[in-house]
Amino acid sequence: MRVTQSGTPSGSGLDLNLLLALDVLLEESSVSRAAARLHLSEPAMSRTLSRIRKALGDPVLVRAGRHMVPTPHALAVQGEVRAVVERARALFLAGGRVDLPTLTRTFTVLANESFTAVHGAALFGRVAAEAPGVRLRFLAESHVDVPALREGVADLELGVIDTRSPEVRVEHLADEMMLAVARSGHPLLRGGDGPTARRFASAEHLIVSRRGRLEGPVDAALAEQGLTRRVVGSVGTFPASLFVLRDTDLVGLITSQAASLATALGLRTFEIPLELPSLPFGMAWHPRHDADPAHAWLRRCARGLLRPERAPG
Repeated sequence: MRVTQSGTPSGSGLDLNLLLALDVLLEESSVSRAAARLHLSEPAMSRTLSRIRKALGDPVLVRAGRHMVPTPHALAVQGEVRAVVERARALFLAGGRVDLPTLTRTFTVLANESFTAVHGAALFGRVAAEAPGVRLRFLAESHVDVPALREGVADLELGVIDTRSPEVRVEHLADEMMLAVARSGHPLLRGGDGPTARRFASAEHLIVSRRGRLEGPVDAALAEQGLTRRVVGSVGTFPASLFVLRDTDLVGLITSQAASLATALGLRTFEIPLELPSLPFGMAWHPRHDADPAHAWLRRCARGLLRPERAPG
């Protein structure tokens, strides 16, 4: 599916090229960048934007200082536009195959920052080697729950999946365990066998919560033993917490998958002296991507990061 230099598709009827152009314009929030993506001149892209504005009865993009921002109506229809474009792309792909070396696409991945920090380089490396025309855009997890996959805000979600959209496909990849983390030389690390639950509870703790919560599964496990801990505060991401832990006597948590981040900062990880549930790490996507071979390739790439021994579609 391609926009011609005139911005007009061959034949008559519904102009699906306008939907493609609208999708790219909303993704880029820039006429010049959208023009480059669609191999158009800027004047041609501007004319296409004018046609879109007339068709929708909305400015779509408006100037805000030196940048352009989408209007509320444009944001409201963005997910639907993305869904239509992706269905059309899947429909016209030949026989479920995709030519990766010539593929030009931007995928949006919703993932926690620890995953991106640990696996981002490997994923970018594989994409560069197999599909150099593909761009990855990582979005951080939000403190507000939104149906990002259903609305087309993200193409793939990686992490502990807690979506409430029943149609979303979820694939389990690995079980993660939580580890405690503290600075090297922390009083809790003195002694050979690690801290008891009581000593662990006696320390001051830092929680990671994108919603700002000040308690979690650790507190429930301590309560079962008649213990409580003092939580002095919370931060939004695991990587941010590590810098706080490095320069304080606070104790934090990190997933076993991301333990290398703590080690890189000179921090020490150790087992939590409590019975805690494992964290099911997986990936999720909307079923409109099921027949899209490019998206299936992206899922294989993500799957290979955590299950390199398997490479199904």
